[in-house]
Formats: sequence, C-alpha cells, structure tokens
Amino acid sequence: MSSLATRALVVTTAIQAAAACAALTIPSIAPVIAADLGQPASMVGTYLSLLYVGASVAALASGGAVLRLGAIRLSQACLAVCAIGLLATLAIAAGLGAALLMMGAGAVLIGLGYGPITPASSHVLAKSTPPHRMALTFSIKQTGVPAGTALAGLIVPPLTLAFGWPVAVAAIALGCIAVALAAQPLRASLDGDRDRTAKLSGRALIAGLRLVASERALQLMALVSFVYAGMQMSVSGFIVAYLHLELGLGLVAAGTALTAANVAGVVGRIAWGSVSDRTGAPRIVLSVIGLLMAGAALAAALFSPQWPLAAIFAVAIVLGATAIGWNGVYLGEVARLAPAGLAGQATGGCLFFTFVGVVVIPFLFGWLQRVTGSYAACFAVAGAICAATAVLLLIAKGPPPEVEPSPVQ
Repeated sequence: MSSLATRALVVTTAIQAAAACAALTIPSIAPVIAADLGQPASMVGTYLSLLYVGASVAALASGGAVLRLGAIRLSQACLAVCAIGLLATLAIAAGLGAALLMMGAGAVLIGLGYGPITPASSHVLAKSTPPHRMALTFSIKQTGVPAGTALAGLIVPPLTLAFGWPVAVAAIALGCIAVALAAQPLRASLDGDRDRTAKLSGRALIAGLRLVASERALQLMALVSFVYAGMQMSVSGFIVAYLHLELGLGLVAAGTALTAANVAGVVGRIAWGSVSDRTGAPRIVLSVIGLLMAGAALAAALFSPQWPLAAIFAVAIVLGATAIGWNGVYLGEVARLAPAGLAGQATGGCLFFTFVGVVVIPFLFGWLQRVTGSYAACFAVAGAICAATAVLLLIAKGPPPEVEPSPVQ
C-alpha cells in the first residue's frame, strides 16, 4: 500500500473507534444509569434502537454528503455530533429537562453521527485497495468498531465507579473531539475529490436503496447484515447487564468480559478478512462465522452462577470473534459486488439494512427479556435466528465472478 493509503487506513480506523466508543458508552454502564432513572437495565435496547434509527437515516444521506463535504470533513463533523449526543445525557445529571427525553435525544444524535462514518471510510479505501486485499483492508479498518467498544468497556465502568457516570460520559465526548482534530492534517489530501456542486436531493437519498433492490447479491448481503448486526449489538449492549444482573458478576468483571469480546472481535476481523482473501470465498466465510456465532450464543444461554469465570470469558471471546468479527468481510464483499464506481452508494444502501437490524433486534431482545425475565432466553432465540441466516447464505446461489472494482466517483 502507498503511504497515503496507509495513512488513510490509520485515520479511518481511529475515527471508527471513536464513534463506536461513543455509541457503547451508555450501554457499558447501563445498570448504573438505569438505577438513577428508576428504569430496568434492559431499556438499553430501546436506547440502542433510537441510536440506530438516527444511524440508518444518516447512512442513506451519506453518499451525497461524502461527495459534497469530503469523507474526512464529514467524519469530523460526525464525531462532533457524537460528542454533542453524549453531552446531552449530562442534562439528566444536572436535573435539566425530562430524563428519558434527553437520553433518547442523545441516542438519536449519536446515531446521526455514527451512520455516515462507514460509508465515508469506504469511499476513501475503495479508491486505493486492490481486489485481492479488499476483505483484509476493510477488516483492518473495521477493527475500529470492536476496539472502540472495548475501550468503552475498559474505561467507562472504572471511571464511573471512581468519579460518577457524568464524568465518564464527558471524558468520551472530549475524546471524540480530540480524534476529529487529529484527522485535520490529512483532510486536504484525502478530500481532494470532493464535489462542491453535489446536491443532497431526495433522489440521492434513496439511490443506495434502489441499487440494493436492483442487485440480488446485494439483497442477500443486506439480509445477512440485518441479522448479524442485530446480533452484534445485542452482544455488545446486553452482555454487561446479563453478567451483572442475572449471574451476579461485579460491574468491572462484566465490563472486562465486554472488553474481552471486543478484543477478540479485533483479532477476528483481521483473521476472517485474511481467510476470505486467501480462499476467495467470502460468502462461505460469512456462513461459517454465522454458525459459530449461533453456537456461542446458545452456549451463553446456558450460563449459570456455577460456571467458572474462565468458561464465561471463553464464550464471550468466541461471541466477540464472530458476532463482532464479520463486518470487514461483509463490507469488502459489498464493495466487490457493487457496480463500477458505486461502492460508496452500495455501502450506504446495505448499511441502511444493517442499521435497521440494529434497531429491530436489540429492541426485541430487550422486550423479550422483560417478558421472560431472562437474558438467557434472549441469547437462545438470537442464536437460532443467526443459525438459520447462516444456512440460507450457504445454500443461496453464489455471486457473480470477481471483477476489478473501479474507484468511487
């Protein structure tokens, strides 16, 4: 890779990590904040659903916004919006406004900031990545998501215990601003293809959806991402509450399990991307990931207070390597399947369904927990759905032969 391509990969990965950390800050301390608000911790599912309502809408608008503003400038603006969304929750601690309303508004704002970041980075990377390195490069960039989530699990609970949750939330908001400022030196070189005349029209808003609807292979990728992304966010959003409230682990131990899962997700993304590139069979790799994910979810459903901590962490690691490790292979395959010059548009269209999955499945996960009183039942149902999706992907008709992708226009 060229020097500029390497720097592009580094900066897009850092931006992805900061946004992911912002998105998982509140869920990582959900039991503490929920207790302050007098709400059940499972309401974090509603929080995540609102966050990804914002993300799904913003992802659709990202294609035109990338062209108009430039990928790096758009990413900087998105991190600033994430920071504002986090700071909005501090109004609760200050006694300003309706607590649940402010929490919901903060979730939507973070989602609006989070949604365009992946299409923006795809725009940057698709221009410089050769086809035979597509999955690995996108996987490396996507390690920013589990890395950011791991930071949330590693940093936010201890800060909360030491200084209170408002300080922890403010610290992550400041971190987002710092990353946005650190990206500034590369903006001129990486945003050189921006088009100041590009319009953010209603037609452009749905162009990604129309593209996905017209391509059968992209439809299948959208379906897979709907389920896998919902599973990913359910693991990240509920595992702390599950381990802390249902199994009796301490908050720091439960947060460490979240960190372990996300560290495994970092390793898994790189490993799965490498396997996909070496085998040239990304769909089969995605199917294997789904089957392993389903098995780990069913194992999590069997957790009990009698399980050794090491065994619980082992299952969390497998969940992380699969439920958090699939994205790079998926995004590389979407970019490969996209018509020439439309990788960014295809990514935005597929991500709409990805984010809808993150809206729907965690919401249903939280609802099922409130109905059954059991997080274990939720993991069992999610695992079954994931297994069915993986089998469908395995038996579905294969994609067209690999072609040389063209730079994003």
